Amino acid sequence: MMLVPSGRDDGRRDTEDEMDEKNVQVTFAGGYKVQAEYKGFKILTDQPTHSGGEGSALSPFDLFLVSLATCAGYFVVAFCRERNIPIDDGGVTLEVSRNPETKRIEKIGIKLALPAGFPEKYKNAVIKAADSCTVKAYIHHPPAFEITAQIG
Repeated sequence: MMLVPSGRDDGRRDTEDEMDEKNVQVTFAGGYKVQAEYKGFKILTDQPTHSGGEGSALSPFDLFLVSLATCAGYFVVAFCRERNIPIDDGGVTLEVSRNPETKRIEKIGIKLALPAGFPEKYKNAVIKAADSCTVKAYIHHPPAFEITAQIG
């Protein structure tokens, strides 16, 4: 994945040029590369070489998995910051288990690596915080999808 800020030096667009936060604009960047622009950031995706791409960036599905892991990570960080618990040496690992026949993911495991000295009394609470990830919530309660096409 390549995340490239566009617009101002801080990665955001000027107010009068602010992109509609309801829309993600996607362009085709050659080969199997697809670029998305959202909230003033550009994200380049590609397919792996075994799928015909160049493997030059993460695939859209890879970004989905990364979004789950980073979302859980955000909630862990927020939990710790609210309680003044140092978390700099912590982390999150997302593991997938696939069905060998269908190759589809059957289970996603999220492991929290809490730093030495993390208060034991908060262990279950921080797990609950990570479990409240917004991306995960949308998997459990998905929105309706509608795909349309316009020619010309």
